[in-house]
Formats: sequence, C-alpha cells, structure tokens
Amino acid sequence: MIGNGEGKTTLSYLKWAFISTVIGLALGAWLGWQTTGTLSGMATVFFICAVLAVLEISLSFDNAIVNANKLKDMTPVWQHRFLTWGIVIAVFGMRIVFPLLIVVIAAGIGPIEALVLAAREPAEYARIMNDAHLPIAAFGGTFLMMVGLTYFFNHEKDVHWIGFIEKHMARSATVKGIEIAFVLALILIFSNLLEGEAANTFVHAAVYGLLTFLAVEVVGGLLDASQKAMSEAAKGGLGAFIYLEVLDASFSFDGVIGAFALTQNLFVIAIGLGIGAMYVRSMTIMLVEKGTLAEYRYLEHGAFYAILILSVVMYCQTMVHIPEVITGLGGATLIGISLWSSIRHNRRERELGHHDAPHAGDRVAAQLSEKT
Repeated sequence: MIGNGEGKTTLSYLKWAFISTVIGLALGAWLGWQTTGTLSGMATVFFICAVLAVLEISLSFDNAIVNANKLKDMTPVWQHRFLTWGIVIAVFGMRIVFPLLIVVIAAGIGPIEALVLAAREPAEYARIMNDAHLPIAAFGGTFLMMVGLTYFFNHEKDVHWIGFIEKHMARSATVKGIEIAFVLALILIFSNLLEGEAANTFVHAAVYGLLTFLAVEVVGGLLDASQKAMSEAAKGGLGAFIYLEVLDASFSFDGVIGAFALTQNLFVIAIGLGIGAMYVRSMTIMLVEKGTLAEYRYLEHGAFYAILILSVVMYCQTMVHIPEVITGLGGATLIGISLWSSIRHNRRERELGHHDAPHAGDRVAAQLSEKT
C-alpha cells in the first residue's frame, strides 16, 4: 500500500526499478549468448534491452502522472492491487500477450502457433505486427485523445495552465458530448486523407477505440458508484483499476510497435519494455506519496497535453512514419515546461505570502484580543 512518503529519498523509490534493471539486463545478456553464441551478439542484445528500457521510460512520463492522478483517489487495497497485479498485467499482458493477440487476429492462427512464430520466424512475426499498425494506431490514438479531452472539457476544472485555451474548453464542457463530437470530426478528417481499404480500416478501429473508452467509463462508474452494494475492499477501486489497465494498453501501443524497429525478438522486447514499466511503477508511487501533483499544480496539465499530442501523432502515423524518439522527447519537453511553470508559480506564491505575512499576523492578533 502507498504510505505518506516521509523520510524517503528518490533513490529509495527507485530501488525495485534498479533491481529489475540488473535482472533484466542480465537476462538479456544470457538470451543474447544463447541465441548467438558470441560475445558481440550478447553485447548487442544487452544494448538493445537498455535502449528499449530508456525508450519506454521516455514515453511513459505522462503515463506515470495520469496513473498517480487516478491512484490517489483509490482505496489503499486497490492501490496495492494495481501496484502488484496491475504491473504484472502491464508487463506480461500488454507487452507479451497483447502483441501475440494482434498476430493471432491478423494472421488467423492460434496463440501457440503465434508464440512459435515469434520464436522461430521473428521476421514474419514483425511483418504481421507492422501490417497491423494502422488499426492499432487508430484505436489507441482515439482512446488517448478521449482521455486527454475529457480532462480539459470539464466545467469543474478551475486550475488552468494555458488559460486562453483551457478556459474556453472548460466553458464549452457544458455542451454534452462535445469531446466525442471533436474526436468524430478528426476521425472524418483523417479518414478522408487515407485511401480505399485503409480509410475503412481506420474508421472502424477509431470507432472501436471510442466505444472502448465509453464502455470503460460506464463500467467504471457502475462499479465504483454503487458503494453500498460493494464490500469495503472493492470500494472506489475496480472501475479505476480497469481504466488504468486499458490506459496502459493504449500507452504501450507506441512502445511495442516502435520496439520492432530495434529488434524482431519478442522476448528481448518484453525484457526491455518490462524494465521501463518498473520505472513507471516507481514514479507513480513517488508522485502519490510525495504529493507531487498537488505541489506542482501544472504538472498534470503537461501530462494531458502530452497525451493529446501523442494521440494526434498516432493518427499521423497511419500515413507517415514518425520516430518514437520524437514522440518521447515531445512529451518529456511538455512535462518539463509544465514543471518549470509550476515552480515559478510556487515561487510567486511564496513571495506574495512573505509580503502579506505581517498583515496576516496583525489580523490574528486582533482576533485574539477580541476573544480576550
């Protein structure tokens, strides 16, 4: 369960991530030796695992912030379940089973045959994955776009980072379904830029992404709202748990597909991205326990802007190739700027508080004298 974070250093939060890094890289080196039988082959696989881990971490800053935003409202029991079973599902489900499932559906073969194909014919496995990139990008891009727009189209949102944009979006939120209309309009625009069967596939996958988001929202609301009919352990948790798992799947699309540019070995990909996923877990715990989102008020905004940009990039990837490095750097830059803005805001608040302190003291003294 998540504690209060007092007395903990940043390194203490990253302890298990460091342990996972050592184990993962050692496993990668062993796998490289087993498959190639040479020191150069072992070093190559070791390096690829390290690069994949860095790629996953760079793409997942926004994921960790959104996780923390949802996690802080979950019950301690469900926080613990997400940080244990949730991470297992994230590493093995989304980064091993999910790519296999894509090949099962795309190639029309069984799960065991897909696993054998990944082990014995990695080039063919990678080809099938790349051919399935368009519907994956359309589905994941739509889901992430809805996540980002739902955050900004919220009439109760009163903290704004980029005021002239966010104030208008918050006011527009009184129009029901405006974010859905916005996404549907983008789907139509991008589908017109594609041709033939590709346009048809894009629209179908994007609509499924939209329906999945709405289904998760409805199911999550039903599971978390009826608290009287639920046990104490399940209150405020299962719906959020499902939401976070689907969100992680959408975030992992880009990393999994991009990983095939470095290696076609499913198991090397799983090791590299798995290491990165452990850092996401550690960052999530640190953000919740240290109250970082509350302390840096615009950090959350930066993460959701990064999500919106990632969703548009995924749409654009249906037409042109955009390197994952650009995606990762773009998201990290936005989060960095939002952090800098938060620090500036806090500094201004402290300066104003310092100037107002004597007046506040006078008021307290006056109140005390009135009571006596």
